[in-house]
Amino acid sequence: MNQAADHASPLAPEWLAVPGDLNELQEPLWAAGVEKNASGEVTVDGLSVSELKEQFGTPLFVMSESDFRSRARAFKHAFDAAFADICGGVDVYYAGKSFLCTAVASWVAEEGLRLDTCSGGELAVAARAGIDGSNLGLHGNNKSDAEINRALDMSLGRIVVDSLDELERVAKIASSRGEVAKVMLRLTPGVHAHTHEFIATAHEDQKFGLSMAEDSTEEAGLSAAEEAVAAATSYASVELLGLHCHIGSQIFEPDGFAVAAEKLLGFLAAMQAKYSIVMPELDLGGGYGIAYTPVDTPRPPAEIAEAMAAVVRSTCAELNITPPRISIEPGRAIVGSTTFTLYEVGTLKTVRVDAPAGDEGQENVTYPRRYVSVDGGMSDNARPVLYDADYSAILASRDSDAAPQLSRVVGKHCESGDIVVRDVYLPADVAAGDLLAVPGTGAYCWALSSNYNYLARPGVVAVRDGAARLIVRGETEEDLLNRDMGVANV
Repeated sequence: MNQAADHASPLAPEWLAVPGDLNELQEPLWAAGVEKNASGEVTVDGLSVSELKEQFGTPLFVMSESDFRSRARAFKHAFDAAFADICGGVDVYYAGKSFLCTAVASWVAEEGLRLDTCSGGELAVAARAGIDGSNLGLHGNNKSDAEINRALDMSLGRIVVDSLDELERVAKIASSRGEVAKVMLRLTPGVHAHTHEFIATAHEDQKFGLSMAEDSTEEAGLSAAEEAVAAATSYASVELLGLHCHIGSQIFEPDGFAVAAEKLLGFLAAMQAKYSIVMPELDLGGGYGIAYTPVDTPRPPAEIAEAMAAVVRSTCAELNITPPRISIEPGRAIVGSTTFTLYEVGTLKTVRVDAPAGDEGQENVTYPRRYVSVDGGMSDNARPVLYDADYSAILASRDSDAAPQLSRVVGKHCESGDIVVRDVYLPADVAAGDLLAVPGTGAYCWALSSNYNYLARPGVVAVRDGAARLIVRGETEEDLLNRDMGVANV
């Protein structure tokens, strides 16, 4: 049904339109196989949210395994095709930091992808899943000696070195073991992605990477990046595979990737000429965006791949160098849209809010905003409080003919910033006991989850062919108390 324009609230952000149909699933936000049934319930591969709630409770992360696999294949196939004539294909490393468990690690391997890790714990998950070390990479700006040793124990395909100090430690540890560490150097190319400051990772003033600026080291005329190349070539215990960069996260336009590729290829060519070395690999990172709200416009993998391939092809020809083997690291773009979080509605409250500043002639005018409280919150989705991230939501347990009402979906934590969805139009008759679904929660939600206020972290359910199975068990209060050593267990 059509929703009248007069339901639009002056409190809503400019980008948020009143949906034409509050019951309709807006396609870019949801996994393939997520639909509404005849009763108006959201279903995944035919399995309804009420069935999921009855079996697993709420809050609950609900993931489409088929959709995850399909997105992983899409990246692999698109990049292999685009780079076939350049370097024979692309190594796609799934960024495990976005969401990782043993089931997901297994899917990644089965779909022909490799796995990028950032800690000893993530390496442990990969090992438990049986991933061969040659298909693993290890990132991190402050790797411990134990993590470096574990990487060598597992014969990792690459250790991405983040600083001169770390390069020296990796070389020393590998030498003490009589081994050679396969290393890539993470550089900061100075490319600013159009993203939130805290998730833009290629500008100079941040903790990641080796600067390419010439004044970034005490060695006259050398950048930290070049000093690292020179040092790496001097270590018998280091095999320098190549260069790596990551320009940020939730990026929609290909321009930043193109500029970063040009800069790193130019640097690679300069190092090849100066030090007579050939670095056979170049990793252009990840950061491809997804749709969290209807106004987000993610690009399909093929479009991204073709744009990047064109730059690499032309730049290598201009520099007269053999193209390196390219690798990329999508995480959010594979897992983000595969998953929604299922919540149960509890308390509802409507408040009056002053007219937005700048509304002429609206002094002393107030407008209603409804607060819809759910049984989770910032403990299962920290992104809104960390990054001011926007999400959407839909009434998932039934259809409604009620008018749209501007709502704010909030959690149950003792924090005023505990907001799940800052602004969304929901039916005016949403009530306690209804189920809400928030799409796009596959990446950096469970991975960033906490036990704030001693809430147990939710489980993760994978749905495939109409059947659901737990791939991460939800915590219980007993789990939390078992770690509290103040009183002997009885």
